[in-house]
Amino acid sequence: MVSDDPGLPLPWLAEPLRQALQTRRAHALLLYGPKGVGQFELATALAQAWLCELNGPNASAAQPYACGHCASCRLVLARSHPDLLVLLPEALRESLGWAGGEGEEGASDKASKAKPSKDIKVEAVRAAVSFAQTTSARGRGKVVVVHPAERMNAIAANTLLKTLEEPPGDSRFVLSCAAPEVLLPTIRSRCQALPLGLPPTAEASAWLAARSIVRPEVLLAAAGGQPLEALEWAADGIDATLWLRVPGWVANGEAAPFAAWPLPRLVDALQKLCHDALCRVAGAAPRYFPESALPAKGGSFASLTSWSQALARNARHAEHPWNAPLTVEALVQQGRAALQDNVKDRTVAGVVKQGLSVHFRA
Repeated sequence: MVSDDPGLPLPWLAEPLRQALQTRRAHALLLYGPKGVGQFELATALAQAWLCELNGPNASAAQPYACGHCASCRLVLARSHPDLLVLLPEALRESLGWAGGEGEEGASDKASKAKPSKDIKVEAVRAAVSFAQTTSARGRGKVVVVHPAERMNAIAANTLLKTLEEPPGDSRFVLSCAAPEVLLPTIRSRCQALPLGLPPTAEASAWLAARSIVRPEVLLAAAGGQPLEALEWAADGIDATLWLRVPGWVANGEAAPFAAWPLPRLVDALQKLCHDALCRVAGAAPRYFPESALPAKGGSFASLTSWSQALARNARHAEHPWNAPLTVEALVQQGRAALQDNVKDRTVAGVVKQGLSVHFRA
């Protein structure tokens, strides 16, 4: 544990947590930022601090965190606190360690053979509203955590909106998300916002290194600076050495190394390669790959823009491909063609015009 808070495993969240506990007094908070920086962890840490029976709402400025030892903190850590309700899509419960919790969406459907839903449905939000309106069991109020808030469908969002407009007296809501623009404007306006940025590279790299990630700075860059995303990549078997080989494989049209990759992960990796190739054409520094890993033939502005548009279309269907092996082969061959097209337009204006033409046709 790096921070002073016993319930906070991510050291870069210590300061945002302190600020939230000391300055955010609204009945509803909206935590937002890149998805791999720990919004959910911050949301649950806030809930634990609010419910803590030793520190709680009257904590001092020097120690605003949850104690981690009282009965309330132990109940939160055991996922069984009677005054805490965590709303998660079925597909995220197990990975976030909240599988089968009482009151969660569809907890009674554990025997269902249907594919886990990625949405937060209206039935779950209605249950949360009823939960928030009942008396606190331990006298510290009630907390509802909704993550990711953008996964609420329209009916669910409107159901929550009514409660946010007229909140119960001692209940608090924490909404965390990576895409606040997807939320209803009326929901955003009724929440006090707390933005989260990317953690410092050195701090995030050290955290990854402590979890046995070799060359963590490479994987962190691959994940766009999001350490939790980098940890997921490592869990999927994608390490720094493999990542550095991606540009060469694509430039040579080698699809076999990607056969075991989840298709959404491959599309994401190709989009990042395309982004860095476009940066190099424009004279900017790459973001996701080191310059030395990019292929000598980098493609033209027009070919890379066209490839970018094709990848964006593929991303919309990556979860449900008609034929995954053929899709992988097609994606890699598209990348090979784009990276090998080094035709130079006569003028910069011609390049821009051609690129815009490709963009608007797509």
